[in-house]
Amino acid sequence: MPDAPQPGSMSPVTTLSAEQAAHADATLARLNFDLPPERIAQTGAEPRDTSRLMVVGEAVTHHIFRDLPGLLRPGDLLIFNESRVIPARVMARKPVDAAGHGGGQVEVLLLREEDRPDLSTEHGPHLWSAYLKPARRAGNELWLGDGEHRQRARVVGQLEDGARILAFDRDIGPHLDDIGRLPLPPYIDPGSSDDTWRERYQTVYARAPGSVAAPTAGLHFTPDLLAALDAAGVERTTVTLHVGAGTFKPVTGPVAEHTMHAERYSVTPEAAQAINRARASGRRVIAVGTTTVRTLESAWDGTQVRAGEGDTRIFITPGTPVNVPDLLITNLHLPGSTLLLLVTAFAGEDRIRAAYDAALHGEYRFYSLGDAMLLTNVRGTQAAGGGTR
Repeated sequence: MPDAPQPGSMSPVTTLSAEQAAHADATLARLNFDLPPERIAQTGAEPRDTSRLMVVGEAVTHHIFRDLPGLLRPGDLLIFNESRVIPARVMARKPVDAAGHGGGQVEVLLLREEDRPDLSTEHGPHLWSAYLKPARRAGNELWLGDGEHRQRARVVGQLEDGARILAFDRDIGPHLDDIGRLPLPPYIDPGSSDDTWRERYQTVYARAPGSVAAPTAGLHFTPDLLAALDAAGVERTTVTLHVGAGTFKPVTGPVAEHTMHAERYSVTPEAAQAINRARASGRRVIAVGTTTVRTLESAWDGTQVRAGEGDTRIFITPGTPVNVPDLLITNLHLPGSTLLLLVTAFAGEDRIRAAYDAALHGEYRFYSLGDAMLLTNVRGTQAAGGGTR
């Protein structure tokens, strides 16, 4: 079994056994599929809640996402990830010397602010990790943006995965809206303008800036749908996990060699109390998105969800019990991805295979802007129905 988070620790790291890693490799091989490019959604449904929703339990049924209030029960608890995507993709230039040499363009994908006392003493507090393209020819100094929002960054370190540590002269966060673009997934054509994506690639309830990818299961919700869920007696609370660029990274080799990037998360005391109260009273807990699942399982201490914050590298693979949520709302994921492993751990391989077969034959739209599924935890219909765990 993977190492469980220890009480008092808010930085869970999963270490897979050789048996688990081999099982995950075999699972990805069995669940591999070919997807025609036209099935990758390039735009979201309009209105958002008119996307399709596949309900996957003992049977597979097909709905529209706005049917969700009728599929849930009074007292069910929906848990949303309220992280907001930041305009983290910024074009930079190398400095120009006295002879006029330099000025080459470098693409910067800011990942997250870094707390590095070993570097901040010398280089100041404004440190970010970032992917640079091209990284090898980026040099040691970059200028991001133009005009009054122009920002200088120095390369002061490097992480294991090749990301650089950039030291800025001042806080770059307030300037990102002016110099950056939203970092869309590589399979989506961003077009020439960022204006539409700044609204469409955010959930309607996003509050806490910090993600470089949207928690996409939440893109289906609208204010009217949230109001309908409230009217149906469905409760809701929020957690935060700032989604990192690793969410785009496929498993390209053995699962045992795949690196899960650290992502920052937090659970407020109010959210922890709501979740633990729902579980204690036998009400269903419903995670909106795989990022919410990873947050809940990272905050799980073996008996309850703990309030707190930290970094998580949790890796949920088949054979890993998913302890907190009973149901999961999620999109249709890439073959060979850690997300496909997570939903298989949650719902079981047979049900995921049936769901993806139905999606492929039923003209469902895939990936970030595509359609959704409502999955039941493999713990069984009794637990998911609000009975004993």
